[in-house]
Amino acid sequence: PMTGPALSAMFRRVVQRAGAVVTTQNAAWTSHKEQIRGLSDRLVAAQGPIRILDALKWDDDAERDVVASRFKRLPVADAAYYRQKRPLPFDPGDKTAEFAAIQADIATILGGDDPLGRILLRNCAEYYQEVVAMLQARGTPEFYRISRRLYGSAKDTFQDDRTTIRDLGHHLYDILTGIDEALLGPVAPRDLTAEAVVTQLNERFGAYFADRQIRAKLDDGILSDAAAGADYVKIRRGVAFSRRDLDILEIHEGWVHVGTTLNGASQRIATWLSKGTPCTTATQEGLAVILEVISFRMTPSRARKLNNRVLACDKAEDGAGFLDICEFYRTEGYSEAECFHYAQRLFRGGVLEGGAPFTKDLSYCMGFVKVYNFLRTAIRFGRPEVIPFLFAGKLAIEDAPVLWRAHKSHVVDPPRYLPPQFADLNGLAMWMAYSNFLNRLDLARIQEHFRAMLSG
Repeated sequence: PMTGPALSAMFRRVVQRAGAVVTTQNAAWTSHKEQIRGLSDRLVAAQGPIRILDALKWDDDAERDVVASRFKRLPVADAAYYRQKRPLPFDPGDKTAEFAAIQADIATILGGDDPLGRILLRNCAEYYQEVVAMLQARGTPEFYRISRRLYGSAKDTFQDDRTTIRDLGHHLYDILTGIDEALLGPVAPRDLTAEAVVTQLNERFGAYFADRQIRAKLDDGILSDAAAGADYVKIRRGVAFSRRDLDILEIHEGWVHVGTTLNGASQRIATWLSKGTPCTTATQEGLAVILEVISFRMTPSRARKLNNRVLACDKAEDGAGFLDICEFYRTEGYSEAECFHYAQRLFRGGVLEGGAPFTKDLSYCMGFVKVYNFLRTAIRFGRPEVIPFLFAGKLAIEDAPVLWRAHKSHVVDPPRYLPPQFADLNGLAMWMAYSNFLNRLDLARIQEHFRAMLSG
């Protein structure tokens, strides 16, 4: 039998060995939060060099050539053009392998049953299986086929599985064409220079993003009138703006696009929310358009511009070419420069002869409908607390309830910057409550009743 000192020595050795095992296990063990953060950071880093819109840019002389030909000659933007003029800043094979490794680790570490893991798997798969391949296919029909899977088609239906996006476009066209904007109120003149807009936006952003320095700045290289980055908004030099345009830029580019980027970048764990993937585009643009409407900044001319993107995309999918779309915009009263730029938005990356456009511009009207119905449903079924999480970062609309539940587990942080209409939901809730009831009425009969009254 062992004596007291011998027993004590044995127990010390056992305890020491057990402690070493526990220490080793603790070093290898990571919490669920740490796993999410680590995988998120890897996904964000992998996305870094991929700039979809930058990869689709055209040279500045493309517009001069088309205008000089009086819109008779196509610009040069085929597959060879993109390979030579816009080479990708990454190796597609290496990048695909990188995303495949991340996707495999997400599946192994989190599994397919983890709600946040499913979001990460989806985002990773978009780049692994679609985005890299789409950019490799620039200037070919394959580009459109992938674009359609990522951003949708005018032929797609909404959640009712019946009404198509093109139905929305044709319905709104009839209504908006019949509105005389001059009868609605004062017409705001475009008397603000781009330089003046930059100055005023910087003042407004200073008030809204009080603890962050968000800059508006002039830019010559953007296709649209304005574009948002992580902590800046670019304004196209040489464009004239109205005071209403200034309000829209503050809301659309600042409150929504910059705001959600900053909210995503502020996440302690869910860092993937700082980067937008194609599936998040409709939610982003839908929120921006919703805010234009409920803040009473939207005008018929602005709505027509967004709606014409649906009609033009539908035409291009049916075979209309670049010059056909320029002519469509000309018949709608736009200038030569606008006709070129709007057609360019639609055909960048696609096939200029027709049938294969870039369908991203459907996101504005499609996203508006999706976000609006999400808001109505959240109010109808007593879940308003989920709504602010639409601004938690760059997310698809179906992610919002998942993120709200993850917030309850302290994995997802609430949005830091919220537009006033969403920071105080009273007004929005009442709007959606009445909207839910109005949806039950026989609209056709009601309209016929008042139409007869209005026509005398």
